[in-house]
Amino acid sequence: MCGIVGYVGRRPALEVVTAGLRRLEYRGYDSAGVAVLADGVLAVAKKAGKLVNLEKELGEHPLPAATAGLGHTRWATHGAPNDVNAHPHLDDAGRVAVVHNGIIENFAALRAELEERGRRLVSDTDTEVVSHLLAEEYSACGDLAEAMRLVCRRLEGAFTLVAVAAEEPGVVVGARRNSPLVAGVAQGEGFLASDVAAFIEYTRDALELGQDQVVELRRDEADGSVAVTVTGFDGRPAEVREFHIDWDASAAEKGGYDYFMLKEIAEQPKAVADTLLGRVDDAGRLSLDELRIPPEEVREVDKVVIVACGTAFHAGMIAKYAVEHWTRVPCEVELASEFRYRDPILGPRALVIAVSQSGETMDTLMALRHAREQGSKVLAICNTNGATIPRESDAVLYTHAGPEVAVASTKAFLTQLVACYLVALYLGQVRGTRSSDDIREQVRELSRSADGVERVLSTMEPVRELARSLASHDTVLFLGRHVGYPVALEGALKLKELAYMHAEGFAAGELKHGPIALIEEGVPVVVVVPSPRGGSVLHDKIVSNIQEIRARGARTVVVAEEGDEAVVPYADHLIRVPVTPPLLQPLVATVPLQVFACELATARGNEVDQPRNLAKSVTVE
Repeated sequence: MCGIVGYVGRRPALEVVTAGLRRLEYRGYDSAGVAVLADGVLAVAKKAGKLVNLEKELGEHPLPAATAGLGHTRWATHGAPNDVNAHPHLDDAGRVAVVHNGIIENFAALRAELEERGRRLVSDTDTEVVSHLLAEEYSACGDLAEAMRLVCRRLEGAFTLVAVAAEEPGVVVGARRNSPLVAGVAQGEGFLASDVAAFIEYTRDALELGQDQVVELRRDEADGSVAVTVTGFDGRPAEVREFHIDWDASAAEKGGYDYFMLKEIAEQPKAVADTLLGRVDDAGRLSLDELRIPPEEVREVDKVVIVACGTAFHAGMIAKYAVEHWTRVPCEVELASEFRYRDPILGPRALVIAVSQSGETMDTLMALRHAREQGSKVLAICNTNGATIPRESDAVLYTHAGPEVAVASTKAFLTQLVACYLVALYLGQVRGTRSSDDIREQVRELSRSADGVERVLSTMEPVRELARSLASHDTVLFLGRHVGYPVALEGALKLKELAYMHAEGFAAGELKHGPIALIEEGVPVVVVVPSPRGGSVLHDKIVSNIQEIRARGARTVVVAEEGDEAVVPYADHLIRVPVTPPLLQPLVATVPLQVFACELATARGNEVDQPRNLAKSVTVE
C-alpha cells in the first residue's frame, strides 16, 4: 500500500527519491520520510501528512548532498500517523536506516527481545525492530546484504524492506516477502521501488524480484558502475527475469486534467482497444499467448471460480454471466478475503481466475495460493507486468490499461471486464461451445464497445450537472438486474470511495424484500436498465421497479440504451448509452456512474485521486 524508493548512482539522491515518492502518492499514505548517506553519516527527515509537509521541512532544514538514499510514504498499520512513527526508522546508534511495507507479525516478541538487550525503541511501529536487528547483525558480519538475509529469516508476516548503512555509502539493499518490490537498472544507477512508476523517468529496464529474495545495489566508486546481486533468504544465487516497461513517464502524468481519475476515465476507449489488440487470428480463433494451460486441461475444467476484491470483484460478478452463458460451465465468484476461510471445494478440474489490477492484492494472493495447494489451475487477470499474482499463476492475461494512478479504479475495471469476456470466449472455443464465427462476432462487438465508451464520454455534461445538484444529499441508491446488478454495486462503491456518502447497490428484484423501505421523498435512485430488445422480461420488470420507487417519491436517474422509450415517462433524469449486446452493456453503462461519482466528490470538496483512508494497492490482509 505504501510507497518505497531506494537509489544509488550519480544523481542527487534526494531529488530522485522525492520525485519517486511523488509518483507513488496514488498508493495512499499518511506520512513521508527520506534518508540520505553523506560522508559516512545518515541524514533523515520525516513528517506526518502529505509529501508537501516533508518538502517544506526539507526546505527549512536541507539535508546534505548525497548519491544514495531511500524514501517512504507510510499508510499506518502499527502506531498513529505522526512524525515519530513515520519512516525511515533508525537503530539507536543512527547507523542503519530502514523503510518497510507490510506487517511484521512477530514484532512484539522481537521488540521484547531487543529491549531485554538494552535497545531503546522510540516508535510504536513494527518496522523499528528491523532497524535494530539489522544493526546487530551488521555489527557482527559487516555486510548489509548478509545482515538483511539473517534478519529476514527471523521475520514472520508480509514485508518489503529497503535499508542503507552509514558504513556502506554506495550500497542499497532490499528484501521482499508477499509484498511488492521491483528493481530498476540503468548505466551507473540502481533503483528499488514498490512500483516501476517511481523510476520510470530514469529507466524502463527492470528486474522482477521473487518471493523471499534479497537484492543488493552496489556502486563501484572507481568506475561508477552499479552491480545488482539477487539471492534467496538462504544466500543462494537467485534467477531473475528482466523486463522492459512499455509505457513512459508521460503516461503517469495528468496530461492537462485536474485529476488522474478524469484522465483515466477519458483513456478508457484506448484501454479497451489495447486490451483487445492481437487477440484473434485470421481464422477467427482466440490466440491468448499468455494462457499457458494446455487446451486438453482446459477441456477438463468442470468449474470456474473467480476470486477478487472491491471493484475487481464486481468485474468477476459480471464475468460469471458470460462464463456460464458461453461455456455452460458453472462459475462461482468469491470475495478473496473470505475464500480460503470457508474451506472451498476445489481440485484439479477447477479453474481459479484471480483478478487484480496491481497483481499484489494480498487477499487475492492468499486465495491464489490456497487454490494451488488444492491442485487447481490459476489464471491471473492483471494490469501490472512482473507482479506477484501473475508470477505465481499458471497463466496470465494482461489488460494493457497502462498506469492507473487514481485510487478509485476506472479503466482497470473496464479492461478487467474485457479480459474476463476473452477468457470466457476462449473457454467456449476450447470446449467447443462457441464457433469461430460466433467468437469473431463477439470480439467485433467488444471492439465496437470502445467506440461506445467514446460516445458516452462525449455526452456527460448533463451527468456532471446532475451530480453537482445532488452534492448536498446524504444517500444515493442504485438498482440493477442481470449484469446491471454488479454495475449498480460498482456505482455505489464509487460514491462511497469518493463522495464519502451512504450509497448502496441492490438487485432490483430484491426491492420488495426490504430495500424499498429506504425509499422516501427526494431520495435519488440510479437504475441500470437492461436492453428491451427481444421482448426482454427483465426490462419489463425493471420498468415496474422504477414505477414503484417513483410512486414513493424517489428521484429516478435512469441509465438506458438509446431507443428505449418505455422508461421515458418514469425517468426524472435519463442517461442514454449506446445499443450494446446485453452481456456487454456494463462496458458502457458503468462509465456515466464513474463520471457521476467523480463530479459529485469534486462538488463536495473531496480529494478525488486520494480518498481518505484508502490506498491503491492493498498489500496487507
